[in-house]
Amino acid sequence: MRLLLVEDNARLCELVRRALAAEGFAVDIAQTLRTAEEFLERAPYDLIVLDLGLPDGDGLTLLRTLRGRAEAVPVLVMTARSGLDDRILGLDLGADDYLIKPFATGELAARCRALLRRPGGVLGSMLTAGNLTLDSNTRRATVAGTAIEIPPRELSLLELLLRRSGQVVARANLENGLYAMGEEVSANALEAAVSRLRRRLAAAGAEVTIHTAHGIGYALAPKQPES
Repeated sequence: MRLLLVEDNARLCELVRRALAAEGFAVDIAQTLRTAEEFLERAPYDLIVLDLGLPDGDGLTLLRTLRGRAEAVPVLVMTARSGLDDRILGLDLGADDYLIKPFATGELAARCRALLRRPGGVLGSMLTAGNLTLDSNTRRATVAGTAIEIPPRELSLLELLLRRSGQVVARANLENGLYAMGEEVSANALEAAVSRLRRRLAAAGAEVTIHTAHGIGYALAPKQPES
């Protein structure tokens, strides 16, 4: 899942980035409105976390622009403006949630997950293929009911593949969901992640296969019974 964090406080940016990366988000950071607008032109995002007091203007300006273009991407406003009128204005302009600073990063992560579970969001609840199940709410994967340990990035890869089980997911779509803009990624990073995930699933006895569509992407599907 790709998230855009619009916040000018470098220390807070790093705290939030680490917390959300641990939840499987690829986080891009924009410290100005202009940078945020440039990022939005370059990549699709599943969620925007938006501060209001930015060096080059008010975050509400970006919110107005997004809703004026009828863009439905969820926006969570994260701000020190705690007044009732401020909250009402933000919500009326199209914010989906409003979080007052200071806050616990765990609450921020939970609010992000809640927004993405709403109708039309990218999070569902239980994703299943064969004897493999992923609870996207708790980010817990099980094989035949037994939990398996999967690192956050590989878990995000598994989720992306499970959401389109039986279909080829384009390489570009997988990379966009796994890696933040500007992150140092080797040419074979995706192949290596797929290889590690395959080994983990095989070791756990998962009855699924990750197929490679050369030059296109990957597809996860339940194993077919041997005839």
